[in-house]
Amino acid sequence: MKFILSTQNITLTQAIEDHILDRIDKLEHLNRWAVDARVILVHDKTKVPEKQFSCSLRLGVRGPDLFAEDTKGDLYLAIDNVFKKIEQQIRKRHSKRKATKHSQAARLKTKRQEEQI
Repeated sequence: MKFILSTQNITLTQAIEDHILDRIDKLEHLNRWAVDARVILVHDKTKVPEKQFSCSLRLGVRGPDLFAEDTKGDLYLAIDNVFKKIEQQIRKRHSKRKATKHSQAARLKTKRQEEQI
C-alpha cells in the first residue's frame, strides 16, 4: 500500500508517524485491496482550542474512494476518530456486498425449486 502523509503547521515526529502506520495496518487487515492512503494533518491556531487539530484520510480502494475527516483539540484523538470512521465505511461496504451475494443466491435457489415443481 502506498502511504502519503502531509502536515501543515505540525512538526512530524516519529511517534505521530508510528501511530498512523499502526492504524493503517489495522485498516489493511480489514481491506487488503486498499491501494493507497493519504493522511493530512493540520494545526490551525486561529480556531477555538477544541477544534485546533484536523485530520483527514482518503483511502484508495476499488470503487469509490473512502474519505473521512475530523477536528479535535487533541491530535491523537482526531487521528483515532478518522480511522474509526473509515473502519465503519469499510465494514458497511463489506456488509452491503455480502448481502447482495446472499440475495442473488436466494433468488437462484427459489428459481431452481420452482423449476423442479
